[in-house]
Amino acid sequence: MDFNEIATVSGKGGLFTVVAPTRGGVILETMDDQKKKMIVNMNSKVSILGEISIYTTDAEGSSPLGDVMKKIHAEFDGDTGLTSNSDPEELKAFLKHVLPEYDEERVYVSDIKKVVTWYNLLSATQPQLFEEAKEDSKTEE
Repeated sequence: MDFNEIATVSGKGGLFTVVAPTRGGVILETMDDQKKKMIVNMNSKVSILGEISIYTTDAEGSSPLGDVMKKIHAEFDGDTGLTSNSDPEELKAFLKHVLPEYDEERVYVSDIKKVVTWYNLLSATQPQLFEEAKEDSKTEE
């Protein structure tokens, strides 16, 4: 599994695994223990994690969410110590530590909360997403 097989739906909490496309939308499965399936039509806003980026102030202008999540995992190894209820200043400091060039004017605290929530969920349910990042950091050393 990779970040292109995981989706988020506007108005629905949590993350979903993409099961299959349909004529009128897509079939998704929750990533929690219940594994409920649902059909989402084309009118719903579905975002694939592999296509989401975080605004930065460098020449590129953004950093892919998958790369940011892998940096978080390399630094914190599954335990950030943060939740979506953490202090806003603590959340900003966390992202500044992981991605120093993030654009503080365009990335809101609510966005950082989503990143933390999604990372916590993925590190608990899909740790294999980050195995590649661990192996890459070992070969660099």
